[in-house]
Amino acid sequence: MPETGSRWPDWLIDRWRTLPPWRLAAASALLGLVVAVGAVAAAGPWDSGQRTAERARARAGETRGGEHHGRPDGAGARDQDPTGGPSAPGDLPGGGVLAALGAGGRPADSPGAVPAPTRAGLADALTPLLKDPALPALTGASVVDVASGRQVYGSKADTPAVPASTIKIATVVAALDALGPDHRLETRVVAGSGAREIVLVGGGDPTLTARAPKKSVAGFPPPANLRKLADDTVRALERRGSRTVRLAYDTSRYSGPTRHPIGPNENIAPVSALMIDEGRIDGGKSDSGPAERSADPAEHAAQTFAGLLRDRGIEVRGTPRAGTARKGAERLATARSMPLSALAERALTHSDNDIAEALARETAVAEGRPASFAGAGKAVRARLAGLGLPLSGVRLADGSGLDRRDKASAAFLAQLLVRASDPDRPQLRAAVTGLPVAGFSGTLRSRYREPSAGTGMVRAKTGTLTGVNTLAGTVVDADGRLLAFAFMANGTTDPQQAQAALDRLASATANCGCR
Repeated sequence: MPETGSRWPDWLIDRWRTLPPWRLAAASALLGLVVAVGAVAAAGPWDSGQRTAERARARAGETRGGEHHGRPDGAGARDQDPTGGPSAPGDLPGGGVLAALGAGGRPADSPGAVPAPTRAGLADALTPLLKDPALPALTGASVVDVASGRQVYGSKADTPAVPASTIKIATVVAALDALGPDHRLETRVVAGSGAREIVLVGGGDPTLTARAPKKSVAGFPPPANLRKLADDTVRALERRGSRTVRLAYDTSRYSGPTRHPIGPNENIAPVSALMIDEGRIDGGKSDSGPAERSADPAEHAAQTFAGLLRDRGIEVRGTPRAGTARKGAERLATARSMPLSALAERALTHSDNDIAEALARETAVAEGRPASFAGAGKAVRARLAGLGLPLSGVRLADGSGLDRRDKASAAFLAQLLVRASDPDRPQLRAAVTGLPVAGFSGTLRSRYREPSAGTGMVRAKTGTLTGVNTLAGTVVDADGRLLAFAFMANGTTDPQQAQAALDRLASATANCGCR
């Protein structure tokens, strides 16, 4: 999608974010056909399940071409009309992205809409691609017509497999359902037990930053800023006539082990209700992707905050200590995170593990459960059950997908996206708007290098662990029908070839007028 800090005008970005899910899919498709205006860019693409970052520049310029599945003469293929492009779902007047953003259109299940693809038609396009040598025997596939919620193609669709980072879709959907898209996480400074003690209280925001304020970060709204929190705290202390304090810090919002089961890792910090810059200690060199992490993010945040207070003329005696704020303590200052919808989008676009684990725990808090790995898994599952999702064989061991004990089926992932695309559930929209765009943003920015029917058309969450490659997202097919898909491969031996095979499956779905 268009991002702040890119070459897209701000009004276009704002309009994009407010689109209904089905119309956003149409606009996403058309956006891929006008990329000569400027490539959609998101800084630092990487897939959090891998040990090395996926970093590359997005390809700019007009993109055409691709397979011609489903029709022997190639009719309906994506490269037939790059200016108008397919409309979805239903007809949109005119061509190009601006028409898509402003058009009325029809939902895909309304009278006059094109029929959904048939299983036989999709089988002709997808079954041969599932036989790619890069895809192991344990490869599941599900394609669902979003308007009806009906699976129109499946192959081992109900077989549980390791989802890797595609499980973040479940985490995001549950958090949005539990808390709402406008919810913000609050980091507070409150009066302590002593006359001169203040307490820095963690509110679960991993994106709280100690860096100089920016208008945006990697195309997203600016995060809460520790420097501004220090400024506000100093003003509150001055009103109280205090220039000397002791500092405590409170991480009691979360419970259980802080360290992820995979152990110390550059892809995730210990999970804490209080941290700055996702626990990164790389000197501000990156906003996403692998980086050296603090072993104790809360202590690091408190020490940094103490230094900021000292820089502003406050004497902070001793070193910050762990503690617990008194119930009902006077609030001195507050830093509020970007809206939950933006956190959700950032978690999906950049496959951000730290945000995903925070969202899982915040779902637990909302559900009144312990905010631990175990409690978060139960809370997310409860929310998904309330949405009527097929949970047979699903296991949620973490919120990020780094844990190989996670299990999900292709049918489950596809149905997640159907729920998120439901116009009657607008609170879930960020689970669709946050999906990377093939060839242009997030973890799909460095993929789809060869022009294909999927370039700019596919929006999908990637998943990558050693031996695991998955892809789940949405696409508008050649007839303008909005489809949700999931392709899951476990037991891969060549990750690059496996990713390419999954990308071909998604591109074939995009190019298919499969009736």
